[in-house]
Amino acid sequence: MSDRESNGMTGMGQTAATGPTDLNLLRTFLAVHRSGSFTAAARVLGLSQPTVTTQIRTLERRLGRDLFERQARGVVAVPFADALALRVAAPLDDLAVVTGDDGRTGAPVAGPVRLAGPAELLCLRALPALAALVTQGVRLRTSTGLTDPLLDELRSGQHDLVISTVRPRGRSLSAVPLMDEEFVLVTAPGVAERVGGPPAVAAAGPVVLHGVPLITYAEDLPIARRYWRHVFGRRLDCSAAVTVPDLRGVLSLVAAGAGFSVLPRYLCTAELTSGALTLLADPEDPPINTVYLVQRPGSAANPHVALVRDHLVRAGRGW
Repeated sequence: MSDRESNGMTGMGQTAATGPTDLNLLRTFLAVHRSGSFTAAARVLGLSQPTVTTQIRTLERRLGRDLFERQARGVVAVPFADALALRVAAPLDDLAVVTGDDGRTGAPVAGPVRLAGPAELLCLRALPALAALVTQGVRLRTSTGLTDPLLDELRSGQHDLVISTVRPRGRSLSAVPLMDEEFVLVTAPGVAERVGGPPAVAAAGPVVLHGVPLITYAEDLPIARRYWRHVFGRRLDCSAAVTVPDLRGVLSLVAAGAGFSVLPRYLCTAELTSGALTLLADPEDPPINTVYLVQRPGSAANPHVALVRDHLVRAGRGW
């Protein structure tokens, strides 16, 4: 530590110690890394601030490296500490769930993690990925809805984590990329046949869909409008016949022959493969949207929030 948060700690310079490192030292390090403060980490761990300082000092001696630099408020991790946190976070969090030890001395069991997002993303991606954590004792409370209201609720403290289809602006929220979703223009085979199918769309453009009901999840048609601009280079000039605030409902209506829609490919891959849906366009450069996992800055008091967050980010790499 170049400048110490307290107790006059000095920089390293000694050779790293040999032998196994006490897991408690790593738990304390992770708490400081996540909270950005010895004092905040002490509260989370149920320890005194001098004890946290001593444990970080001991770990730095064992590693032969500084881990944190003092700032006006709290501490900032050096690059080596960031890399170390990346390596130890998941194993320590998983171990805490298995042992029922959340890292605090005499602390109560971690409370439920309040996770919110679009219904289809929660149900088809996030919740299956968290099944193993649930069996190990992590509790979840989920909410569904449109992105903007959910982000407002996150700012007000109603949620711990929100899966967001937009990157939030400003510094009141922090976001990490979770997955990319590709948008596709689809309809039922019978509807596709009536309008001339993909060849007609390729030749004449979206005008062939005039009079076909548009099924979407919101009145302002955000996905469809983006698709029209990106693929057809024009403004979408129609209104929704049906809005359903769950893309699975949009999918079921379109597959039943009610009209057409623009959907994430992951949501309708099975229907496209089986022939229940027809792809009306296949652009070389399809529109892609990045989905984010969002939370308020700083370390949450509930250690399972970080556990769920890290687990989802790892799972998202395979989505």
